[in-house]
Amino acid sequence: MCAAHSRHKAHGRRKVPPYQPKPRPKPLIEPPSPPILLTPLVACSPGTAQDVLWHIAEYAPRLRKWLIANPSATPAMLEYLAQVGGPDVARSLQILLESLESRALDAIAHDG
Repeated sequence: MCAAHSRHKAHGRRKVPPYQPKPRPKPLIEPPSPPILLTPLVACSPGTAQDVLWHIAEYAPRLRKWLIANPSATPAMLEYLAQVGGPDVARSLQILLESLESRALDAIAHDG
């Protein structure tokens, strides 16, 4: 082997980078809160977040009737519930509509 080739071969070698372990994730200051227990009270509470209400609407058919009693239920949610149904959903919607009609008639009677 010639001297130039030996120098090139020695120069062309890559150095192995030093070992750098990945940093460990920092521990949480507080543990995450436990999952919300889905109950009728959660479903009809106006303070329940919309994403939780929609989760109930999609995945908890037994609680859908309670969503109808929630004043925070949006028209889109009520429409969805009317379409997908569930235990007592039709009756709950009927009660809601009768209540709204009764209020409207009372308002007309007092104003007229």
